[in-house]
Amino acid sequence: MTALTLTAPADRFSILTIADRRAGAPVWSDRLGWPVEGDTHLALDTRSASQRNLWASRIDDAVLNADRAVLLVAEGLGCAAAAWWARLSPRHYADRVAGALLFDPVQPTGTEGALLASPRVLLPFPSMVVTGRDRIGQASDMQQLVDGWGSRMLIADRRRSPGAWRAAQRLLTRMTAAVVARDIDRGLALRGE
Repeated sequence: MTALTLTAPADRFSILTIADRRAGAPVWSDRLGWPVEGDTHLALDTRSASQRNLWASRIDDAVLNADRAVLLVAEGLGCAAAAWWARLSPRHYADRVAGALLFDPVQPTGTEGALLASPRVLLPFPSMVVTGRDRIGQASDMQQLVDGWGSRMLIADRRRSPGAWRAAQRLLTRMTAAVVARDIDRGLALRGE
């Protein structure tokens, strides 16, 4: 598999990418020029509860076997699936996730909505929703997801631009800063401050 080759901030992370098995090239590849797959790539499979559970156990394995903190990178329905996994996984799994970049999330409906239903709690790690200006028409649905996950939203151009790579590096730097702030808060809480 091809790893996302990024500079300094990303070297801290093991990149776990999640995309729908039926989709073509993921949006992070189109928008930022990143490779299609990270250090580990899991194609989302929500055809049935047993397939979904098998997929979730593969996330568990990838997270537990990562040699660094994990950065989840997901798109579309994969964003909702990553949130489902994070909300229902034991804390020792989610604690290994430094953060998530969630590209163009969609609200699951029908059978997939039922398979990815989860408690309405914030994600246990920092997350950023990245969407294009062309998706702002769906702003209320998008804002519900962002608020429900406790994420921040970044509007990015749909097409690659000459500055897309630098923008991606700045995005990862911001994510790294959020991870550091989270670790400091957690340390202070453990000390009772």
